[in-house]
Amino acid sequence: MMVSKERQGESERLIEIFTDGSSRGNPGPGGYGVILRSGPHTKELSQGFRRTTNNRMELLAVIAGLEALRIKGSRVLVWSDSRYVVDAVEKGWVFNWNAKNFTGKKNADLWRHFLRLYALHKVQFRWIKGHADHPENERCDELATGAASGKNLPPDKGYESGLFS
Repeated sequence: MMVSKERQGESERLIEIFTDGSSRGNPGPGGYGVILRSGPHTKELSQGFRRTTNNRMELLAVIAGLEALRIKGSRVLVWSDSRYVVDAVEKGWVFNWNAKNFTGKKNADLWRHFLRLYALHKVQFRWIKGHADHPENERCDELATGAASGKNLPPDKGYESGLFS
C-alpha cells in the first residue's frame, strides 16, 4: 500500500502528550488530564472516576493520550510527573512484569492496555517535576483535579472490580 508523502510526514511529526493524574484520597475520587500537541494543533482530554488511585490515574492519562492518536507508527514524546509510569517504561520494568504475567503487580489491567497501545507507536517518556511551574503540567493538573471533583462520576471498573491487582 502506498502512503502519500503528506500522510507519511504526519506519522513522522512529533506528537507531545502531557499527562497528569489525581486522586482525592488514595483511594478516592480521581481523574486525569491530558494535552496532546502536534505542530499548531492542541487537544485536551480529561475524565473523572468515583473511586480510584493516583497511580491508576497517572497511567490512565497516558493511555487516554495514546488512544487519541489516529495514525499508527506516530513518534510520541510523553511528558509525565509520575515516576511510577516513566520509570516502569524507561527502565523496562513493565516489560519484565508482562513476561511474568504481572504476577503480584497492581494495575495489571491498565498496564496490559498500555502495552497494546505502546506497541503501535514510537513512544519515549520524559519525567518532569510536578508543581514546578511547567505550563502544560500545571494545566494537566487543573484538568485532572477538576475531573476528580465532578459530580456523578463513573466507576473505575478495573479498580472497583478488583482487577487492578
